[in-house]
Amino acid sequence: MTREELMTLLPHRDDMLLLDEATVIDGKAHGQKMIRGDEFFLRGHFPDQPIVPGVILCEILAQSTCVLLGDTAKGKVKTLFTGLDQVRFKRSVLPGDLFKTVCEIEKSKGPFYWAKGSGYVNDELCVSASFSFAVLPEKEE
Repeated sequence: MTREELMTLLPHRDDMLLLDEATVIDGKAHGQKMIRGDEFFLRGHFPDQPIVPGVILCEILAQSTCVLLGDTAKGKVKTLFTGLDQVRFKRSVLPGDLFKTVCEIEKSKGPFYWAKGSGYVNDELCVSASFSFAVLPEKEE
């Protein structure tokens, strides 16, 4: 999926749509984000040595996972984190890095999903996490 196609699936826009592209291969979500260096989250983290914040890496994992939801996530829904567990940071992600993700849904019950994912730069593990989220209808205004 291209960035434009992802916008039909994810409610995120502007700076918070953190994926450049994603696809499903053998039941796993594979996403990627090129860290250009001008992203909002790098401006103060850290001024002389920018590093992608861990919470942003976790958000990229979650957005990648959403491509596995298919038609469930299309339309007037939003996905919300309900938990992050076993998060481990192994390597910093820096401007110029191509950050790639591999994520899978382990189980679901009603609107709740449990997943795990890993993020890499040059095949080197940067982050791994287990997480949960809910898929909820957006409120009509």
